[in-house]
Amino acid sequence: MSDYLPIAEHGVIGDLHTVALVGTDGTIDWYCCPHFDSPSVFASILDRDDGGYFRVRPTDCEWTTKQLYLPDTNVLITRFLTTAGVGEVADFMPIESLTENVHRHRLVRRIVCVRGEMTFRAEIQPRFDYARERHELLMHPDGAVFISPSLSLSVSSGVPLERDGSGVVARFGLRAGESAAFVLERVEPGHVPQRFPEGHTRALFEETVEFWRRWIGRSTYRGRWRETVNRSALTLKLLTYHPTGAMVAAPTTSLPELVGGSRNWDYRYTWIRDAAFTLYAFLRLGFTEEAGRFFGWLQSHVRGHEHGGEGPLQVMYRLDGSSQIDEIELDHLDGYQGSRPVRIGNRAATQLQLDIYGELVDSIYLYDKHGEPISHDSWQGLCKIVDWVCENWDRPDEGIWETRGGRQDFTYSRVMCWVAIERAIRMARHRGLPADLARWLGTRDRIYGQIMERGWHEQRGAFVQHYDTDVLDASVLLMPLVKLVAPTDPRWLSTLDAISRELVSDSLVHRYNVEASPDGIDGSEGTFSICTFWYVEALARAGRLDEARLVFEKMLTYANHLGLYSEEIGPTGEQLGNFPQAFTHLSLISAAYNLDRQLG
Repeated sequence: MSDYLPIAEHGVIGDLHTVALVGTDGTIDWYCCPHFDSPSVFASILDRDDGGYFRVRPTDCEWTTKQLYLPDTNVLITRFLTTAGVGEVADFMPIESLTENVHRHRLVRRIVCVRGEMTFRAEIQPRFDYARERHELLMHPDGAVFISPSLSLSVSSGVPLERDGSGVVARFGLRAGESAAFVLERVEPGHVPQRFPEGHTRALFEETVEFWRRWIGRSTYRGRWRETVNRSALTLKLLTYHPTGAMVAAPTTSLPELVGGSRNWDYRYTWIRDAAFTLYAFLRLGFTEEAGRFFGWLQSHVRGHEHGGEGPLQVMYRLDGSSQIDEIELDHLDGYQGSRPVRIGNRAATQLQLDIYGELVDSIYLYDKHGEPISHDSWQGLCKIVDWVCENWDRPDEGIWETRGGRQDFTYSRVMCWVAIERAIRMARHRGLPADLARWLGTRDRIYGQIMERGWHEQRGAFVQHYDTDVLDASVLLMPLVKLVAPTDPRWLSTLDAISRELVSDSLVHRYNVEASPDGIDGSEGTFSICTFWYVEALARAGRLDEARLVFEKMLTYANHLGLYSEEIGPTGEQLGNFPQAFTHLSLISAAYNLDRQLG
């Protein structure tokens, strides 16, 4: 399995419709076109032999590699250092006009020799529809066209291409100052590739650089970790689907939570749960336009989106807002380092997860407070949701971690039901909006009382994962963050100490003890990065600033060479799970912002 790069050995580029993962070895081993949740074109990260790839690297010599982002952009530079010279591959996806409903979905690889002389080899081997569709290859003087039943792609280059099976290969030499470029784009059948002059690809490069620098220049964050926070913000922007304003949880599927294990999920969808964190992060950094677009996506679901599930909302949606997300296992793909199954779709979409209502209402509350006041129609839709919560809050569910071992009375689910009603009460009082306040107040207080009675385990001295258990769960770290308990409440401080003893390993935080609390899924997992950042905030709010800052600084050392995070950290510090993960970067921004504030 040595042919598989570590998950962390990747950068990511994108065009606000989809992304590509670029390895430090010059290989694009993951790319879905034209959208995040479209079938893959390159997927050698999930099958080294049959997944498909686009590779550019030096030939005829030994080389070492370095990778960086052009400062304040999402333009990725992969540098190859050899005894013959130094070369750079600039990978980027041009951002089309955001005011027009037209997008060419172009991926540009611009190779430059900066010192000496070098010979490069480029290989393009697409495998359409997760390597399930065969394609036709048409060769042309200035490129080639790959035609599959569902998608056609063209590659244009001034470098001569040769047929290599169902793909193409090019071998070319460059001297210092010389460049070559490959432009891969979505086309219609019958398209004839035309060479992109060097001046044109350079102009695309400069326009893309300018777009990202102009965007990040709007950030209002001036705290201690500015570079780290800005990289997280740039990553979150990459994970945003511009046509609707929705954000994917991660742009990949089936990267394992444990290599060789079966905890492999498709994260290329928009979770309602991410809503409050997304809006909070964008609003705190001054990106009100992004917050507004995502809020618009949320409002469309608040106003009565029907999906046939158990409640008024589904756990997750496709980027276009549709709700059909069937889970399928792709048996023909080996999986990352043999981690099977490879899944597309996500069966958790049909689960009952009551906490999403708290996260939804909290996000609307935040935007109503820091963005624009809620509209009449949206308020009416929100009232229906809150009334539903009042009727259904006391039901077992699958919880925030989407367990598949049966429903429980999860403490965190009750906490967020309390948040849903409490935030709606605040909005009604602040705006003078009509509401059944007597009912809402009574239900809110009953939930609070039940959490304090049944969610608290006297012998353990801690709030626990669910009622009638003594198992701890990192999700309760959000209790002081959502203001259900004071951060210095004796019960909370006792809980924080218990979590520190049992779920924290050298600053890294586990979700829960899988052996003590079986979740219906085989295998173990690493520590969850979002939980570590929640832990930082809980420590800071409890006044343990030195400890909080040390945990935060340690966590920064687990980022990859570009400042990117996947979902989890493994036993030896390796990144695991889908990559990069929005939730992790959202929680990093929140932790940095609040730690800054606590430190003064």
